[in-house]
Amino acid sequence: MPSPSRKTATTQPALQLDGALQLLAQSGRELPASDDPRWLQSVVDALCELSSRDALTGLANRRQFEVALAREIDRVARAGEPALLLMIDIDHFKRVNDSRGHPAGDRVLQAIAARLLECVRPMDTLARYGGEEFAIILPNCAPAFGRTVAERIRHKVEQQPIAIEGGAPIAVTISLGGAFAPQWVRSTAALWVARADEQLYRAKAEGRNRACLEQAPDVQVSADEKSLLFGTPLFDDPDDHEQP
Repeated sequence: MPSPSRKTATTQPALQLDGALQLLAQSGRELPASDDPRWLQSVVDALCELSSRDALTGLANRRQFEVALAREIDRVARAGEPALLLMIDIDHFKRVNDSRGHPAGDRVLQAIAARLLECVRPMDTLARYGGEEFAIILPNCAPAFGRTVAERIRHKVEQQPIAIEGGAPIAVTISLGGAFAPQWVRSTAALWVARADEQLYRAKAEGRNRACLEQAPDVQVSADEKSLLFGTPLFDDPDDHEQP
């Protein structure tokens, strides 16, 4: 008869797998038949995707957003291309929950997520940052177009009330705050988010349903400075590449 410790060790993995399959079933993920050779890999892939997605909206979650933000900071520092971070907050969202109930609030969050998805490019990262707040990372977004992009998103949300089952549609607006990553500078995620948040607070203070973007930093880095930053020679000496 096996010892209790051995019995626990053999049953625990099965229990963990059952819990994982239950989570996938609740999320609506379809898997191959259990006798399919691809079944186990499909379970692993589905769990990885589930861990990076917000359960309510299907957008990238906070964890995935932070990974994408760190990657974009690295890209901007190395390539010097512009990038814009937008922080977005649903105006007066608490009123929706208080007056129409949390199911209506969930519907509003899902509808806003869907509309934001219609405004972003495949290269952009759209995430639910938390509560009624969303975030968008826009690589290679020139400062000249930042306000146009933000206003298009704001207008997209404003122009159509959200249908709520069993009640009247809800008119919803959003406030946006934006900050550009300093080119050729390795900033931090916390600083970039804080600067975008500062603009978001300004948009709220000025009346909501508006977009406030900070002025893009004008950073000029010479070729000499770039070579010092990244440790690469400015000019290749052809003699260095000659074969002996």
